[in-house]
Amino acid sequence: MAKLSLSVAIGDYDRNRPLVNGAVAIDGVDPVFMTLSPEEIFFRALRTDDFDICELSLSSFTVKTALGEAPHVGVPAFVSRAFRHTSIYVRTDRIKEPKDLKGKKVGVPEYQLTANVWARAILEEDFGVKPSDIHWIRGGIEQAGRPEKISIKLPVGVRLDNAPDGATISGLLDKGEIDGFIAPRPPAFIERGHPHVGWLFRDPAAAAKDYFKRTGIFPIMHLIGIRRTLVEKHPFLPAAVFKAFEQSKAAALIALSDTSATKVTLPFVEEQLKAARELMGHDFWAYGLEPNRKTLEAFLRHHHAQGLSPRLVKPEELFHPSTHESFKL
Repeated sequence: MAKLSLSVAIGDYDRNRPLVNGAVAIDGVDPVFMTLSPEEIFFRALRTDDFDICELSLSSFTVKTALGEAPHVGVPAFVSRAFRHTSIYVRTDRIKEPKDLKGKKVGVPEYQLTANVWARAILEEDFGVKPSDIHWIRGGIEQAGRPEKISIKLPVGVRLDNAPDGATISGLLDKGEIDGFIAPRPPAFIERGHPHVGWLFRDPAAAAKDYFKRTGIFPIMHLIGIRRTLVEKHPFLPAAVFKAFEQSKAAALIALSDTSATKVTLPFVEEQLKAARELMGHDFWAYGLEPNRKTLEAFLRHHHAQGLSPRLVKPEELFHPSTHESFKL
């Protein structure tokens, strides 16, 4: 039987590279890889359904799943994860601690972004700052006119307004016209330095480690999706794709552990790997439903509470049944 020629759009991460360079294969598939930015993948996947297999926003996928409108079938390969304490920037001349955000204006590129769901969850659970306590301003990070990729209906009491025409949330923060900024990417001017803009959490790594010690949660950002019509025609695909992404991640971690010549352009890589495993366990970047159930349940609870999903989604609903468990020797 001829292999399926399928397009695959994913980020250029070390955990994906064994797939992209052919060291790991997807059973039954002849892939055509495109390594693109998350913003481009998500926009094209949701607006024009451009890809057969692709990286997806956990938040956007949850919205579509809750509505019964998901054009993709989920695979629990979590190719992007991050502690989002580094995603919250503020005017340090007026915001000294999280509670100071109450009654203030905070910019977001899109309200429903996964990073923003996690950031709002941290602010509410750990510091009592609810989404309704903040006046949200939506706008592009560096380019004006960025739209919300999918339509959302926010709870009563949550105020979200668009940035003024031609304005970006980076520019508004720079000029002090908003008080904070939550996004997966920092404002570009941060690299040049700014006397009055910085992280809300002055030591975000320490805050993230404390969060993990208390909750056991390593936030998930992205999963993998397969075009639903393809899965209906070729039901072997979800398990095959999951297996390949698992093998690719495992190969990346083996390479990261090779100290003969570091694979990352940073010092202290082996020390950081050792520290991560001491804090979070050997398989700190786990794929699969069961190892991530607690994290997924927390995300889905906050997603629903923030008004983004009209009903509480169960973790099992996000992923094809063939990926819920795998064989053992």
